[in-house]
Amino acid sequence: MKLKVYRYYEGMVSPRYDIFEFEPYSGMTVLNALFQFQEQFDDSLAFRYSCRGAVCGTCAMLINKIPRLACRTQITSLINEENKISLSTYPAIEETVPLDPEDEVLVEPLPHLPVIKDLIVNTSKFFRDYLFVEPVLKPSDPAPEKERLMEPAAVKELEQYTNCILCAACFGACPINGGNPKYLGPAALAKLYRFYIDPRERKRKSRLKQADIPYGWWACEFRGNCRLVCPKNVPPNTAIAKARVELTKNNKSR
Repeated sequence: MKLKVYRYYEGMVSPRYDIFEFEPYSGMTVLNALFQFQEQFDDSLAFRYSCRGAVCGTCAMLINKIPRLACRTQITSLINEENKISLSTYPAIEETVPLDPEDEVLVEPLPHLPVIKDLIVNTSKFFRDYLFVEPVLKPSDPAPEKERLMEPAAVKELEQYTNCILCAACFGACPINGGNPKYLGPAALAKLYRFYIDPRERKRKSRLKQADIPYGWWACEFRGNCRLVCPKNVPPNTAIAKARVELTKNNKSR
C-alpha cells in the first residue's frame, strides 16, 4: 500500500505530497503507518500523538478527506471504504489530490487551522473559543456537607457532552468554521450547553446568553458534519438546536 502524506514547512513555496510504500499488517493504524514513514522514509515528518488509545484527541487529522483520529483508524478499514461517512461538502474535503481507494491512504492536516509543519496545526483558535465559554462548573452556594446529588436522567444527558476529548475533529469538519473565522464552533458550543443543563450550575440561564451572539448559537447551519466525525459521538448540533429553542422561548416570554 501507499501512504500519501501532506508535507509543509514555513518558507515552502507550496505544500507537496510524499508517497511512502508499506506493507500493512493486521490491526495497523494510520498512526502506526506514520511512525513507519518517519522511521524508514523521512524522520523529519511532523505529527502529534500522545495516548495512542483514542482518549487524548491529539492525533486528529484529515484521513481520506474525513477528520479522524489516526490512532483509532485502521488501515484495512480505509481500503475501498464501503461505509464511508458522507459529509456535507466544503472546500477542504473536496478532491484535490488523486487517490486510489484500493491502494492509497491520504493523510492531511486538520482543516480550518493554520499549518505549523506537515500534519501539525496551530490549535490556538480552537482553544481560544473553548475558553470563551468558560468551561468550568460554577456550582451554587452554599456547598453541601457531602456531595451535590443528581438524578440519573440528568447524569445520562450530561454524559453525551462530557465525553468530548477536544480533538477538534468537529471543528475541522464544520463548513461554517471554514467560512466564518469568528464562529465559536461545535465543540465550544456543545461544552457550553453541557453547563447549561447541569443542575449543579449556579446561573444556568446566563450560560445560554454567553453565546447569544451572531457568531455563537445562531451561526450554525446544521450541516451535521460535527456529529458524524466525533469519535465519542458527542452531538453538538443537538445541543445548538436545543439552546436556540430555549433562547427563543425566553425571548417570547418577556
